[in-house]
Amino acid sequence: MKTAIIGDVHGALAPLEALVAKLAFTAGDRLVFVGDLVDKGPSPAGVVRFVRQLSETAPYEVILIEGNHEDRHRRYYINTAERPKVAQVMAAEAPELPALDAELTEADRAYLATAIPFLHLPEWGALVVHGGIPGTQRSFPETVEQASQWHGRRAKAFRKILRTRYVSAETGKYLSLGANQPGDPFWAEIYDGRFGHVIFGHQPWLDGPACFAHATGIDTAAVHGGALTALVLPEEGAPCFESVAGIDYAPRKKTDWPDHPGGALTLTREAEAL
Repeated sequence: MKTAIIGDVHGALAPLEALVAKLAFTAGDRLVFVGDLVDKGPSPAGVVRFVRQLSETAPYEVILIEGNHEDRHRRYYINTAERPKVAQVMAAEAPELPALDAELTEADRAYLATAIPFLHLPEWGALVVHGGIPGTQRSFPETVEQASQWHGRRAKAFRKILRTRYVSAETGKYLSLGANQPGDPFWAEIYDGRFGHVIFGHQPWLDGPACFAHATGIDTAAVHGGALTALVLPEEGAPCFESVAGIDYAPRKKTDWPDHPGGALTLTREAEAL
């Protein structure tokens, strides 16, 4: 079985269609999306519909990891019914929320609701999440079902895996967007592999996939003039990257992005690592 994990699509439908065709899936393979199908790009609803239809008709498994943008749309949709004033504030701050909500069908929303927060890949000793792992995280659930039983502060703390970028240099704690100071590291720079090799999106990298010692970033800025990338884990042989050209559609904020780590892919099959 081949597994391919696609980085953040962000509404870039044409590159997604091209990459899926290039990957040439066969029956029994597995396609994983690392989250953030929506926002930023020109066709967020089209991307959701394309992925949903793949999940319904393709002869291979399709898995969606929840990204922070899916989470935001889910919260907005709930608020429109339960807390309309909160939804109004959200819409004023982010017009893409009501715009996408108006285009999604009930089937689309139902599909987005199937997104899971993480995926273990035991054969590769790997873990797929959207964002990252705070340095203070000492345990990780074995199953999605186990995580779904967490509530309150524990659940809130765990869901930081959707958003983690920088962490405190002193404590390793999660830092919210814009709260990092000079010297605070990007989380993957200090991650020690305690939960396996982490495959993640969330942070765009214009210079190609970001290969750290115990993590690999595959959001290659598909809507910022970069590429749309998949990490391919074959049934036999070494893992590799497959990419197609992205689109130059959304404003770049590269001055706020961490330095690309360079280096080569460090992920290996679990049996080979022993």
